Amino acid sequence: MKEEADKEYDFESDRESVGGIWRKLGDSISDTGNLIRETPIGATTPFAKLPYGETFFKNATGRCSNGMLMIDYFALAADLPFLNPYKNNDANFRHGANFAVAGSTALPVEVLAEKNISTMVTGSSLSVQLDWMFTHFNAICDTDRDCVEKLKNSLFMVGEIGGNDYNYALFQGKTIDEVESMVPDVVRAIKEAVKRVISYGAVRVVVPGNFPIGCFDAESAQKACCGIGGNYNFSLARMCGAPGVPVCSNPSQVVSWDGVHLTQAAYKIMAGWLTHDILPKLQCSI
Repeated sequence: MKEEADKEYDFESDRESVGGIWRKLGDSISDTGNLIRETPIGATTPFAKLPYGETFFKNATGRCSNGMLMIDYFALAADLPFLNPYKNNDANFRHGANFAVAGSTALPVEVLAEKNISTMVTGSSLSVQLDWMFTHFNAICDTDRDCVEKLKNSLFMVGEIGGNDYNYALFQGKTIDEVESMVPDVVRAIKEAVKRVISYGAVRVVVPGNFPIGCFDAESAQKACCGIGGNYNFSLARMCGAPGVPVCSNPSQVVSWDGVHLTQAAYKIMAGWLTHDILPKLQCSI
């Protein structure tokens, strides 16, 4: 798989700047298979079946795209295997673990419920993922000092997360003003998560921001490759993976995969930009 991906994009010059062991928290932008392993809903989600994963993996892996995600391209850049989902009990976590869950939120489900917002996919919010991470560390570390030594050379990515907090609110009829009022709480939750990760012993922490939400021109490149209905080939009632929903013939030339997530081609461009442009400007090497 690596050879096929390298033909598409050359990351060779940046292999030394990315790191060797890493941990990932987040949502569907970086979930590599946790949601589809959750009960009772995971295996019934569209992400557990084709056409998700059709372009690169030729099978659904739980990734919310037609192929690889940005996190997969980062793994290639670091000359590492793809990061395995924490919920895969048979996986090798020698090079790190991915705790991200598609549909997850920055705020706990109980806090969102107090705002009359229900989570639609999973209850594995950021705080739950942090608990998983702590459990994982207890399993791999003999002492607190041992954990500090193990983690000091790891790369931690806290996010992207928080977008679903706003999406669920908007889907359930909240006004823009109501959604904007949630921003301080979401930011605070992410900030506290970063503090907790640092308290574990992390010294290299990346906190990605959320993608822009809204502002899509009907004639723009935001039409979904896999979808049906409306100006954007998107309908909540008939999303990608539902019976009779078509898939475009040219996903490599499309930005939006399913109206919510991006195509492998779009993720490749974004990952390349981050790896080649932003990392050198940060002047950090591992």
